[in-house]
Amino acid sequence: MPAVFLPHGGGPWPFIDERVFGLPGMWNKMREYMIKLAMAPPEKPKAVLMISAHWEEALPTVSSAKSPPMLYDYYGFPKESYEVKWPAPGQPELAQTVRDLLERAGMTTRADDKRGFDHGTFVPLKLTYPNADMPTVQLSLMKSLDPRSHIAIGRALEPLRSQGVFIIGSGMSYHNLRELFASMKRQQSVVNEDSKRFDAWLGEAMARDAAGRETALVEWQKAPSARACHPREEHLLPLHVIAGAAGNDAATLPYRDVVMGAHVSAVHFG
Repeated sequence: MPAVFLPHGGGPWPFIDERVFGLPGMWNKMREYMIKLAMAPPEKPKAVLMISAHWEEALPTVSSAKSPPMLYDYYGFPKESYEVKWPAPGQPELAQTVRDLLERAGMTTRADDKRGFDHGTFVPLKLTYPNADMPTVQLSLMKSLDPRSHIAIGRALEPLRSQGVFIIGSGMSYHNLRELFASMKRQQSVVNEDSKRFDAWLGEAMARDAAGRETALVEWQKAPSARACHPREEHLLPLHVIAGAAGNDAATLPYRDVVMGAHVSAVHFG
């Protein structure tokens, strides 16, 4: 199975009137990318393991519910966005396997049998697997936000790929909400130069061999405009997990776009 880092966009964007964001058609390429993502694996996955930027815990924590509820973890959107459903099953057996792999790598973990699908999970996957028939388990980030720790998590999880598990990191390669909201208010497509510089660095870093890209990700704050693009790095760290799970696979960037004035990219391995 491939390992994929994707940008999940702004809130419940596919399920509301796009004029809320000011620029009609802005999400078209992202929508098309997420729909086509179902064709990225060579065969239908047995399950998805999702690492969402919208879940942080002190320890790596796995969702273990058989039927996870919806978690509408966004604010100020139209009423219909709080009625979206994606009733995919969980998979407690996979949740336990994830814990076993992480604990063999020396990490202490937790399970959470109440956690629902947050929008970092259900927004992209409702487009990729609209029938909600894909067993899905979420794995949290760590509140430490330590880049090495998240790469190590990914390394420990790499064996899942040969077991039919599609590992997806859901975040954003650009995530400065203040600047994104300012762009939305302007309602014009003015390219954010910080995002352009950072995205160029990302493409160059992902073109390196496994050791080189891991070094780049550990030292990501040295990248051009790094903190301007990520005042807080939780939306970048799912990429660290995915890069860890990639092993020696080469990276591709099959989706690159400008959304709300910012350059954003997806990164695929395998």
